Amino acid sequence: MAIGRKTALRLTYHLLKRPVEEVRRLARALEQVAERVRPCTVCGNLTEEQPCAICGNARRDATIICVVEESSDIGAIERTGEYRGRYHVLGGRLSPLEGIGPDELNISTLLARLSVGDEVLAEPGAAAAAGAAEATTSPPQVEARVREVIVATNPSVEGEATAVYLQQLIRPLGVRVTRLARGLPVGGDLEYADGVTIAEALAGRREL
Repeated sequence: MAIGRKTALRLTYHLLKRPVEEVRRLARALEQVAERVRPCTVCGNLTEEQPCAICGNARRDATIICVVEESSDIGAIERTGEYRGRYHVLGGRLSPLEGIGPDELNISTLLARLSVGDEVLAEPGAAAAAGAAEATTSPPQVEARVREVIVATNPSVEGEATAVYLQQLIRPLGVRVTRLARGLPVGGDLEYADGVTIAEALAGRREL
């Protein structure tokens, strides 16, 4: 997700008003982020360790994968406290007008996870401490096979196109594909909702 030109200008002017040492600390912090933070080798989430904390957590349900567009989307879902599965970050969404096709997204690794499951590897430092011989002979831990993929792309034209494309790829593999429900927000007034939102709420209605 990018910021606009006006926002960038406001940030620049704000930094120019700050003390020089404060700006230098920010520059050093940004440099450390660029050096340490990398995509998780399993799910693509931004992390300082490999695999990330979610993929390395044995308490998470490895049979369910929630597919999101960006790493920032994971935080929104985690804040609900209702999801205990794992994630997969696409790194964007299909957008032919912007030159973003399937090859530009993290789709091939998702299909690989659905075919053979996740392989949680030990961190390089831990392997070195255990000894080179043991590191070369110990097999990776293989997780349970995935049984459901939740497509949580944004409800935009590009997000919907990405969801349909993923469904066409995943369903033949025998994996259940679901989509986040959409409709009226909690606490919202019906008279202020737009037609598309009301239509989605009607289509996704459920029994009381």
